[in-house]
Amino acid sequence: MLIPLMAVLAPLAARGLGRWVRIPVVVFELVLGIVIGPSLLGWAHPSAFVQTLSQFGLAMLFFVAGTEIDPTALRGRTGSRALWGWLISLAAGVLVGLTAAPGEGAVIVGVALASTALGTLLPVLRDAGELGTGFGRSVSALGAVGEFGPLVAISVFLGSRAPGPATIVLGVFALLAAGAIWYAFAVPRGALHRVVGATLHTSGQFAMRVVLLILAALVALSVFLDIDMLLGAFTAGIVWRVLIRDAAESDRREVESKIEAVAFGFLVPVFFIYTGITFDLRSLIAQPMLLLLVLATLVILLVVRGIPSLLAAPPGSSRRDRLAVGLMGATGLPIIVAVTAIGVDKGILAGSGAAVLVGAGMLSVLLFPWLATTIRREPAGRSRLGSREHTEPGSGEG
Repeated sequence: MLIPLMAVLAPLAARGLGRWVRIPVVVFELVLGIVIGPSLLGWAHPSAFVQTLSQFGLAMLFFVAGTEIDPTALRGRTGSRALWGWLISLAAGVLVGLTAAPGEGAVIVGVALASTALGTLLPVLRDAGELGTGFGRSVSALGAVGEFGPLVAISVFLGSRAPGPATIVLGVFALLAAGAIWYAFAVPRGALHRVVGATLHTSGQFAMRVVLLILAALVALSVFLDIDMLLGAFTAGIVWRVLIRDAAESDRREVESKIEAVAFGFLVPVFFIYTGITFDLRSLIAQPMLLLLVLATLVILLVVRGIPSLLAAPPGSSRRDRLAVGLMGATGLPIIVAVTAIGVDKGILAGSGAAVLVGAGMLSVLLFPWLATTIRREPAGRSRLGSREHTEPGSGEG
């Protein structure tokens, strides 16, 4: 009862404060989860059922992120620079991790610091009308690499297998996923689109049933191969985007609306509110030094992930635009939650360390997108660079 109530209050709070400051609704979901959780009011407590439901929410979040991937954003200069930026972030993050948690702990810290919350940033970009701009494409590329890259790293370095066999298994998954994407490109889609259109407003809801089948199949494949299930969820989103790409524009928009309704109206809020419920605020309050570490980690996140993200800024970007790109790139939370949970479950990472990283991720979601959108608002009469189209030689963009 409490979780649906908090899910209703969160967008109301975001809308109420939106007159003065734009804060992503996910921030309110996290904060309200903390308020009703054991750390404060103690009205809600962790449970196996809600935890399972929250995992469905996390999978759905990454599925939606996969459907939002714009292939043109990953081509040419933007895509290659986003990839190089992520590799620099990962190396810097692991070096930071070695100072506090040697061994696998350093990998966990490195992956957490090198992540970008694409699923959190996409609604912000969409609401601001930035998805089709040069700025939006740069942030989308950073988010795609900043979510897909950590998922690969988790599967290789933090699975139950040694890195060598894990890489082979990951290669098997990649081949199967590539086969699914190729089939989505090659299979005749006329009949599929006709059935989708015919059942949009009936109890058949064929499109949503296909979405859930693709999501379940690739998540099940990930679990069977013992790699991170979020990799399967992310790939499922890409497969669905390819399958539906040639459907009528009105049908595609309606299906997207239904997917967002299931994701952001039901499952995703459960994940973020439950994350707040399980957040170990007491350990941070009990040790003031940990609160300082949260702030320090937020700065480290900005340096480790934000500065390399500047590589993917659109050509000719102003200082203001580059700073906004860096802030967006340094926004991370879902991967941080997922990788720290793996570390705590394996006994690699202490609960207090996980709370510090998740706390910094929460602050990044609260502050960085707001700062970025504020910086992007220029005085009236001046045009924004990112609102114009930019053509990159050989990239297919523009």
